[in-house]
Amino acid sequence: MDIVLATRNKKKIEEIKRIIVDLPITILSLEDYPDCPEVVEDKDTFEGNAVKKAVEVCRCTGKPALADDSGLEVDALGGAPGVYSARYAPDASGGNDPKNYEKLLLDLKHAPDEQRGARFVCCLALAFPDGGFKTFFGYAPGRIGREPRGKRGFGYDPVFIPKGHGPTFAEMTAEEKDRLSHRGKAIEKLSEFLRSSVVYKQN
Repeated sequence: MDIVLATRNKKKIEEIKRIIVDLPITILSLEDYPDCPEVVEDKDTFEGNAVKKAVEVCRCTGKPALADDSGLEVDALGGAPGVYSARYAPDASGGNDPKNYEKLLLDLKHAPDEQRGARFVCCLALAFPDGGFKTFFGYAPGRIGREPRGKRGFGYDPVFIPKGHGPTFAEMTAEEKDRLSHRGKAIEKLSEFLRSSVVYKQN
């Protein structure tokens, strides 16, 4: 079964491929379909953006398409940055990780530890050529640290400390992060669906 990942984010592609490696699925990306236009993420929910991307890429390629929309929700900021996580800082066009998490730390500068709760949210949408689609959610609760730590991962990983742990996501190995991450949990649900679905069994 071929699935096209509706993203050009190489780190995100690597992470999804790593987690889904035990399934007999051929993972393609938009690099394999250069004529597919960029999908504008203009919805106000993770699910809305993920479904929009998956459906449009499925139409363009004629193959099942998997899209991800994910981000960070911080308690003290009323759930922000949310769907704007990749462009939270004013000068972070295209996704500038350090600028985004530096702005976050600045906004939380005076927030006490008990108000630094946060969670990563991931919505995966799998769209099919017949027009149908399925969504899968994953969550990673934790808190925001007071300084960036670690060189691994991407996005807000250097400032996110998962619940029950001391290291940030950026200080963990890929395997450690995958077991705890929002994307890993969403992909687990996707894998369960693919293993039990008629579509999977017929390919």
